[in-house]
Amino acid sequence: MDARDLVPLPCAGEGRPRVNEGRERGATSPDSALPSPDPLRGPPSPAEGGGTDSAHRTIHLRPGADLDGFRATLRRLVADGVPPDRVTWSAGDAPGLFGTSASDEPDAPPVALPKPVAGLIPMVVPHRDPERYALLHTLVWRVLRGERHLPEVASDPLVHRLNGMRKAIGRDLHKMHAFLRFRRIETDTGERFVAWFEPDNHILEAAAPFFVDRFRAMDWTILTPDGSAHWDRTALTFGPPGDKAQLPEGDGFEAGWRDYYESTFNPARTNLKAMRAEMPKKYWHNMPETAAIPGLVRAAATRTTQMIERAPQMTIKRDPAKAVAAMSDQAPKTLEALNAIIKRSEPLVPGATQAVLGEGRIGSTIAFVGEQPGDQEDRQGRPFVGPAGQLLSRAMAEAGLDRAASYLTNAVKHFKFEERGKRRIHQKPTAGEVSHYRWWLDRELDFVAPKLVVALGATAVLALTGKQIPITRARGPFRFERLDDRFQGFITVHPSYLLRLPDEAKEEAYATFVDDLRRVAELGRALAA
Repeated sequence: MDARDLVPLPCAGEGRPRVNEGRERGATSPDSALPSPDPLRGPPSPAEGGGTDSAHRTIHLRPGADLDGFRATLRRLVADGVPPDRVTWSAGDAPGLFGTSASDEPDAPPVALPKPVAGLIPMVVPHRDPERYALLHTLVWRVLRGERHLPEVASDPLVHRLNGMRKAIGRDLHKMHAFLRFRRIETDTGERFVAWFEPDNHILEAAAPFFVDRFRAMDWTILTPDGSAHWDRTALTFGPPGDKAQLPEGDGFEAGWRDYYESTFNPARTNLKAMRAEMPKKYWHNMPETAAIPGLVRAAATRTTQMIERAPQMTIKRDPAKAVAAMSDQAPKTLEALNAIIKRSEPLVPGATQAVLGEGRIGSTIAFVGEQPGDQEDRQGRPFVGPAGQLLSRAMAEAGLDRAASYLTNAVKHFKFEERGKRRIHQKPTAGEVSHYRWWLDRELDFVAPKLVVALGATAVLALTGKQIPITRARGPFRFERLDDRFQGFITVHPSYLLRLPDEAKEEAYATFVDDLRRVAELGRALAA
């Protein structure tokens, strides 16, 4: 084994590493130059002058996932040559007459461990299995005594059991990231968001940094039966267990979650077994959208039959060139006059409730152009108020963009959809339909006069450039030559794209989207200077 494959076990006081980072790298120690036992042979034997401590030890760690305490104790046990069968581990109980707590252990030099072992420790410590510390001690003891490839032996009972714990923690983290729902409350200090979650293991401290990254601009609290996490936009702190009674009854966001779930539920692909596996019923009481599941499942067979029997809807054929010519003749002089024309115009396809106008102030530095209104936008008459709009607002806040100071609009002004039972399913506008609405968008941007125009998704890019351009190729700053370079341009994905991704891909894609918006904010500040 190459020395580069060995990772020092961190010393106490170096901070608590995130559990989900442990698999990628081990923490380093400023004391790594201190002498440590041979990483392949373990502590020196008595014949070599090292000795082995034969006294039995009882170690008391704090309740939950005491990663720092375990690491400090493990270093001391390795330094003293204490084998696993001479140690009793206890978590949560007060030290007895003959026991010691981790804080009582004297400092010991760091221990160099293979990366797979160093990465496994923080992924097992949060498990509820009371034997987790003893099993990890046994693993380290065997590895340092010569079984350097032990972590690769999946059939070994010890390795098999520890890998099972690691996978359980990974699943638990995924469920918390995906199924936790915040509710808004008003406090003496302002707005705060509170959530209740019941994880299977002690993962709160490991999961909390994820929510800091995603909701950095919000004050929030996560309550669990084992502890609580609090973020005040500056510091992350942990406190005593919470009480579900502290959670508010509900808020306006819950209707959005339900509407989004209903709009994406496909009755023809209903699979109860898969649904229960991906979204276990134990989490349903904290997720407002699950209230719609029983009704959607009961109606699935009938709605599927209706979908099969219903004849395809024929779109109304329009001549975009004639429509543009007719609108141009009206020559509006103000944004209000332009909006009046849009409101009087019939949608290109039937069914839309109303034209959804842009929102924001004239002279905004940044204008965002999306595809078309969705179901909620069509009902409320405002852009970006549905699930995708809420995601955009959240990402803008994280990126330091003020939605109220920006201008938001769409390339297409009416909601194009297909009716499926009681639902209205979004349909992507055709190139001809985008061309029909382009005159409105061009005049709208002339009146608003932003310095930077952000195209959200392929339809917005088509409207602004007149060309089909892959987002992956053009993402980032871009010149809109069709508009005579009147504005600086920027291309990124539409937030609805993020909502359609599988859960395992959403985190990385959302982080990239927020990074794009941070670049937009920087460009906006530079252009406004």
